[in-house]
Amino acid sequence: MTSPEKRVAVITGAASGIGRALAVAYASHGVRTVIGAYPGDPHDPAETLRQVERAGGSGVVHEVDVRDAAQVEAFAQRALDEWGRLDVAVANAGVLRRAALAELTDAAWDDLLQVDLTGVLRTLRSAAARMSGAGAMVAVSSIAGGVYGWGEHAHYAAAKAGVLGLCRSLAVELAPRGIRVNSVIPGLIVTPQSSDPVNSLGPDGLARAGRDIPWGRAGRPEEVASVIRFLTSDDAAYVTGQTIVVDGGLTVRMPA
Repeated sequence: MTSPEKRVAVITGAASGIGRALAVAYASHGVRTVIGAYPGDPHDPAETLRQVERAGGSGVVHEVDVRDAAQVEAFAQRALDEWGRLDVAVANAGVLRRAALAELTDAAWDDLLQVDLTGVLRTLRSAAARMSGAGAMVAVSSIAGGVYGWGEHAHYAAAKAGVLGLCRSLAVELAPRGIRVNSVIPGLIVTPQSSDPVNSLGPDGLARAGRDIPWGRAGRPEEVASVIRFLTSDDAAYVTGQTIVVDGGLTVRMPA
């Protein structure tokens, strides 16, 4: 890969949480970023751009719904239109909906997988088509599905488990082109999504769960972003097809 100050990355779901933290981390290391944001997201991607610029980086905001293949293609193309290259892609966009099995309709199943699994495929596929040389891609899975089951979230867990198989297979397929593909499994991380008390744990649930994590607390988006940045850097030049768990030790703690 080229020197960091010349690299260009695309990140979906970058209006908040891990995606925003990653865009800022890239800015501090000279990587220019296309900041992908869902048009209906209540969080302001312009704030991500402001933080990127405060960190001394360059970026552009691009609205993209990963359920739409044409929009994803245009999103990846934006990197070439702005800077003439694409080196890094991070599939981070995701939705989380609570639904017990009896209420899990085909429509609800399909809608979530369109974002959390097929949206990942579209993101990586469009990016790979525009990488002219070596590159790196990362998809964000979840401790739910990636490691544990989660009641009333079967569709979410299935999608996140699928992300792991997708990345392993693409790592094999794209290795001859010099494109590395890895995945990360965030544990309990304080983000707008996990702080939703209806579909996820909410602030109180995160605080309670943090007491069971060996590190003593839930994680921060920046702590996941730093791992993704590593995986897409030359420091991980021989790492592909791997899954890194970022969870403060939650999954290795023996139950009391």
